[in-house]
Amino acid sequence: MKHFLSTVKKKRTLLLFSAAILFAAGVYLTSTNAFKLAKAYFFYEQQKADYHVIKTAPAKASETEGAKPSPLYETRPVKGERMGELIIPKLDAVLPIYHGTEEDELEKGVGHFAQSVLPGEKDNSVLSGHRDTVFRQLGKVGENDLLIVKTSAGTFTYKIRKVRIVDENDRTVIVPKPRATLTVSTCYPFDFIGSAPERYVLIANLIKTEKP
Repeated sequence: MKHFLSTVKKKRTLLLFSAAILFAAGVYLTSTNAFKLAKAYFFYEQQKADYHVIKTAPAKASETEGAKPSPLYETRPVKGERMGELIIPKLDAVLPIYHGTEEDELEKGVGHFAQSVLPGEKDNSVLSGHRDTVFRQLGKVGENDLLIVKTSAGTFTYKIRKVRIVDENDRTVIVPKPRATLTVSTCYPFDFIGSAPERYVLIANLIKTEKP
């Protein structure tokens, strides 16, 4: 009997000891996770506070000055409007420029491709004209000759850097450019009878700007 009671007592002690160890381990793990969660929450709240301070703080002068330069043109011309003049010193010619390249504009003078930038602006400004009217003598104009455009924004002088003869369906003449460029095109050959199959293209870079 004594042996039985002794065995039961030992088992009870072992169970209590095991329970105490498990309880202690549970408390440790719980407290550790709670600490991590509390730390993470504090960090999250601190990040939100810092972001709010940055977001609402007034911008520095260096961040605002020159961030968005004023446009060269206060308003864009409307379709069909006379927007300036193209001067070709080599031909002693002064030609009116109209906004748009449909027949109504091309019958009156040089047409400005409406989807391109305005003269003087960075990128590719595209002008077109008929070879049997305004651009009858354009074949005499080539590399290093000047093209001058006068608009409400000023006088812009371009120097021709390349002459191209391309297929009539070649769209590379209207692609964007990394700098202020003037592209002038007309049908080619100049003496061709009927609808000409090619285009004579002058590509010029802006070299001088004179404000009005």
